[in-house]
Amino acid sequence: MRRACVIGDPIAHSRSPLVHGFWLRQLGIEGHYGREHVRAAELEDFIRGLDEHHYLGCNVTLPHKEGAFRFVDRTTELASSLRAVNTIWLDESGRTHGDNTDVYGFLANLDQEAPAWRERRDTALVLGAGGSARAVIAALEGAGLARIAIANRSLERAQNLALRSRACIEAIGLNEVSGMLGEVDLLVNTTSLGMVGETDHDFALDNLKPTAVVADLVYVPLLTPLLAKARAKGHQIVGGLGMLLHQAVPGFERWFGARPRVTAELRNFVAADILANAA
Repeated sequence: MRRACVIGDPIAHSRSPLVHGFWLRQLGIEGHYGREHVRAAELEDFIRGLDEHHYLGCNVTLPHKEGAFRFVDRTTELASSLRAVNTIWLDESGRTHGDNTDVYGFLANLDQEAPAWRERRDTALVLGAGGSARAVIAALEGAGLARIAIANRSLERAQNLALRSRACIEAIGLNEVSGMLGEVDLLVNTTSLGMVGETDHDFALDNLKPTAVVADLVYVPLLTPLLAKARAKGHQIVGGLGMLLHQAVPGFERWFGARPRVTAELRNFVAADILANAA
């Protein structure tokens, strides 16, 4: 039986087993996808011992994406540029390979949920400067955005991220967000703000360009406070659940030999679980 898993700390909340289990049943593949609670001190041994644990590979979630990058034998060019890995697989000789599929997942979700966004791709504003922000910025760079701004509580961290990217990327403080919203075509939240148990962003969207698309990588809750505010003002919104689903596609294909599809049925299946556990 082909086996894969998702690793993280904590890990009980992960919906990845639901996603991969759905595809395994749908495609009639004899396989298993589970969760493994792996702490930072155990990460290297787990990755190097995937074969001993009878796994063909794994997904990597918080807080291990940057750590996993250091412990795989080889990485794709994209993962190397981001210095973060979220998908690992073994080759026939037992070497571990790492990729970052968050870039693909973000763009695929945006294209599926708001296909017209590419017609207005002048200016994007990314909230946050962590690992998820790096993936989003790489995706937007590849899509040809003319201008990308990074807003973060730590301006220095945003500046460091901007320096690693193209000249058209600028860093601003959170206190500058409201003044820039009138120029923004795409607003993306990559922080944990708005997640269940976290506080919300403390700025209004009154100045946001009317045609702007608002995306949030948070998917619990499905409708974050940011998305709720944007929808109330008539903006097209894109939730984070689709990114979770799309980023899982390449890994499933690597491990189980078939390329699955992200469908409305899958979205509804995972969304129902999120809603049921929120009740």
